[in-house]
Amino acid sequence: MRGIAINVGANTNEPGFRGPLFPDGTFEYIPIPESKPTSAPVPTYGDLDLATDVSAVADRPVHFDPEFPEAGGERYTYGDDHGVKAGPLSALSAGDYLFFYATLTTAGDAPAWAPPEWGAYVVGHFRLARDPVTGEEYRSLPDAERARFASNAHVKRDPFDARVLVLGSDEDSRLYDTVVPLSEPSGGTDANALVTDLSSDSGKGPWWRRPMGFDETGTRRLLDLADAEPDAVEA
Repeated sequence: MRGIAINVGANTNEPGFRGPLFPDGTFEYIPIPESKPTSAPVPTYGDLDLATDVSAVADRPVHFDPEFPEAGGERYTYGDDHGVKAGPLSALSAGDYLFFYATLTTAGDAPAWAPPEWGAYVVGHFRLARDPVTGEEYRSLPDAERARFASNAHVKRDPFDARVLVLGSDEDSRLYDTVVPLSEPSGGTDANALVTDLSSDSGKGPWWRRPMGFDETGTRRLLDLADAEPDAVEA
């Protein structure tokens, strides 16, 4: 068993703000905007059930990827058209884990375990229901298998552009209620022990934008923390 963690969600570039982290460790998952034409309708920011004020971008369509049923999606799906993520994801197998982390802005009083302004946090995971599907493999799948990915944002693009598609198990995938911190309380750019001791990343430079690999020990640690209260993390 192994895992990979990748960065997702709204950020200061797209659409210009991050999702919020609340004082009790809960958060709001906000997707990035859709930047390409689509062959099927996609929601706008105004269509999402968000507590965050998105009035400035309410009419913009969203790229709802990863897709979580807890946030209004149909299935646990993820697609990617960039080689830096698609390559590592394609090496996963059924039963492995794909973790999603986001940079979030501290809203209100910062908890003792959170940086004062923003930080990186794991917000959910998929346990792979099947081996990842490359873009070429998807095009040759039987209709019934392709239908399992029909709600994914990359499948809705015109033309379809995913280099890899991932399907999460309904039983073992979820959007978290509370976050797992990856940043130290001292600042968002300061990686904690989950990154520096348990992942494939050094924690130097812009680590909060990069994919991170986890072996079985690291994957189990992340899963344990997903069921615990947020706190300062020790490997």
